[in-house]
Amino acid sequence: MKNKTLLGFFFLLTLQSFSQSISSSPYSLYGLGSTYDADFGSNASIGSSGIALPSNQYINNLNPASLGSMYLNHFMFDIGGKAILTSYENSANKENRNNVQFSHIAVAFPVTKKSGFSFALKPYSSSTYKISNLALPIYNSSDYYTLDATGTGGLNDVDFSYGYKISKKLSLGASMSYLFGSTSDDKTYTIENSITSIYKNTTYNGARFSLGTQFALDSTLTIGSTIKLPTRINASKVESVTAINNSGTTTVESEEASDVDNYYMPLEVGFGVSKRFKNNLNLTVDYGRSFWNGTNQSDLYGDFTNQDKFAIGFSYSKPKTIRSYFDRIKYSTGFNYDTGYLEVDNNKVKNMSLSLGVSLPLENTFSALNISYSYGQKGSVGNGLIKENYHKISLNLSLDGIWFIKRKID
Repeated sequence: MKNKTLLGFFFLLTLQSFSQSISSSPYSLYGLGSTYDADFGSNASIGSSGIALPSNQYINNLNPASLGSMYLNHFMFDIGGKAILTSYENSANKENRNNVQFSHIAVAFPVTKKSGFSFALKPYSSSTYKISNLALPIYNSSDYYTLDATGTGGLNDVDFSYGYKISKKLSLGASMSYLFGSTSDDKTYTIENSITSIYKNTTYNGARFSLGTQFALDSTLTIGSTIKLPTRINASKVESVTAINNSGTTTVESEEASDVDNYYMPLEVGFGVSKRFKNNLNLTVDYGRSFWNGTNQSDLYGDFTNQDKFAIGFSYSKPKTIRSYFDRIKYSTGFNYDTGYLEVDNNKVKNMSLSLGVSLPLENTFSALNISYSYGQKGSVGNGLIKENYHKISLNLSLDGIWFIKRKID
């Protein structure tokens, strides 16, 4: 009954967030928008690390190879959401915004004794923002122009993953993500007495494939790796353009449909280590690199550059023989640093965060309510950038059910 009540709460959160899930970050102006952190299980509290962790107690979406470690007859369900309070600051202004975001909904189950399958639905990016009187430099000039912009929309991600344990130590996995969605933006550019307004609706779709491995060096040490293959996201747009100057108002385009330059996702590689020490202390360390330079693309307001990600996490729980409820709680902390893939006026948009969390067990299975708090900073003040300070609370409900077990009769 307790699990059904919690599941109902998260289902309502999902419906609400799909209808009004927003980023509100000014950096969602770039590319496909601001990407979401879809942390499953307790990954949010360990700095979004976990490439080397198995999927034996929760669904680990960071590495499809982890599904090879699923226990037979265990059906897993994971759903999550986030509440975020953010302050935005530049050299002249400061304001606060808050929003609620849907994170993900996923299911996983074993296919055989050595393999597992998962399905997940999650937002990939959000391009919802509002910017007023932003001064930007004119290329190869000392002058500036003013930008006013509003945007809505984003991309969704449907993910199918499969993992297989080919030996006691080695697991392999593969996943396919289908990205789809649309963005609408209304931008006004002001240069002296000339005003140009552009309204554009862009539709995207494309598939992306990933591979993963996990290798257990011994019972306490596991290493993992992932590779996301580069891909093309197809795009088409409908655009209207209006120009206002001293000569009057001119309609340059009116709802003109056309293809646009496709968006290219880069090659991404990741490496992770998981080490368990005595007293049930576990350390996870991840590193990832995204080769944006290889896509040979840029944005009107900045350039895409190679991105590095670092994550480290610690988790602690008492031995399983302890039966007190409070002794079964798992405590976690982590740190995440991201150099970012955007470079505006030769300044990269970096992001770092510190997280704390607890995993509250439900009943006598692997089911748990994972609660984490994160504080982070993104961007900086000056040099055409905006600094974001954010407080984020993540709630993930991980449910574990044992299926297809014959009932015993005495």
